[in-house]
Amino acid sequence: MTQASGTRDGLEGVETRLFIGGTWRDADDAGTIDVLDPADGSVLASVADGGTAEAMAALDAAADAQAAWAATPPRERGELLRAAYELVAQRADQFARVISLEMGKPLAEAKGEVTYGNEFLRWFSEEAVRVRGRWMENPVGGSRMLTMKKPVGPCLFITPWNFPLAMGTRKIGPALAAGCTVVIKPASQTPLTMLLLAQVLEEVGVPAGVVNVVTTSSSREVGAALMADPRLRKVSFTGSTEVGRGLIGQSAEHLQRISMELGGNAPFLVFEDADLDAAVEGAMVAKMRNMGEACTAANRFLVHESVAEEFGRRLAERMSGLTVGRGQDDGVDVGPLINAEAVESVGALVSEAVEEGARVLVGGKPAEGPGWFFPPTVLVDVPAEATINRHEIFGPVAPITTFSTEEEAVAAANSSEYGLVAYAYTRDLTRSLRVSEALAFGMVGLNTGIVSNAAAPFGGVKASGFGREGGFEGIEEYLDTTYVAIPL
Repeated sequence: MTQASGTRDGLEGVETRLFIGGTWRDADDAGTIDVLDPADGSVLASVADGGTAEAMAALDAAADAQAAWAATPPRERGELLRAAYELVAQRADQFARVISLEMGKPLAEAKGEVTYGNEFLRWFSEEAVRVRGRWMENPVGGSRMLTMKKPVGPCLFITPWNFPLAMGTRKIGPALAAGCTVVIKPASQTPLTMLLLAQVLEEVGVPAGVVNVVTTSSSREVGAALMADPRLRKVSFTGSTEVGRGLIGQSAEHLQRISMELGGNAPFLVFEDADLDAAVEGAMVAKMRNMGEACTAANRFLVHESVAEEFGRRLAERMSGLTVGRGQDDGVDVGPLINAEAVESVGALVSEAVEEGARVLVGGKPAEGPGWFFPPTVLVDVPAEATINRHEIFGPVAPITTFSTEEEAVAAANSSEYGLVAYAYTRDLTRSLRVSEALAFGMVGLNTGIVSNAAAPFGGVKASGFGREGGFEGIEEYLDTTYVAIPL
């Protein structure tokens, strides 16, 4: 087994083995997966490549630990999560460097992810003691009704590469708080962050078997084997809608509880009365967070025709001032995309948009040289029916399409099959309410370019999935309700 190289500052001491039943172990066949640096394609580390046998061993451990963990007092579960929060905070610099190295985002953004992701551990440490049922009199008399909440049981978490810490803690926090054990399959591109988090959870005393991590290059086979086992009672997935649909189908055999946080195609509406300074600032956040590699990233800029030219000019000016480079270097604003396929996909969407009539104000073509870089790009005169408006870009490209009326803007925003998040900028209060109610999305950012918050219910509608992560609602995804009828 190749350990993470000490030549990469931040990777020293990061485990690269599977974590199953409280034990760090190699894959049965000693196979490994290379984790690549997206800034130059070099190998950062090699992690264990587990298969179905190791995955089933992880489920065995989770199932064996379930009863004892569910019986652990909520206060104790919450205190373990709080201890993990404190330790992650102490090691925030290391977590940020690991995230930046394996995923590519600039260190400043990686530190932001650590702060955001860690907040789920703190939030759900506090929610562990607030799980409650109810007691009431039967409305027709003669009996009492008692409801109680119970953990759903062992869970499978499949997490994406773009937020390797936050997408894990957003699931682990409520599950552990509710009394569920977990098997986690992190993305093979960015497994080191989750392995580091598992080390933290082990260090603070989370019991063996409660958290298990299986890194694998055989995601489809591993997921299918786990979901075919009736002991698995819950699946939470963050990723593409295509993969999500497949998992939903697999869950039918054993009727597992599922949460799906799937694709997005977020519209960013700018009305004629918007504060353009604020709108451009919000656009930079909504578009460029994580180099645009986020399901919440603004994907379609729908701008009123009277302000579109000025908005496009200002946005292009801001985008052209960003520095592209290795995420660990000082002064870098935009890191590499995750791999060569991502660069090719983004480039193809931009080229097709130009063929369909769009004009490039800044950027537009992949950067030359090593690594998987694509410069910040602004397109104007993008036809409403352009291909780029129908697909999730997952890159630093802002296509601008104009509209004439509020009704036209809302209709265009809602025309997508996706419904994760929408953004809208206006200074008209009544329009704010009308548009927020009319938008068919699970979340709306009103005069803000960021909606993510551990205290808020994160999730979408339509092809963007279902279920909520975070907020008071987040822990309910991991609880079953039992009703007890008590005659008097």
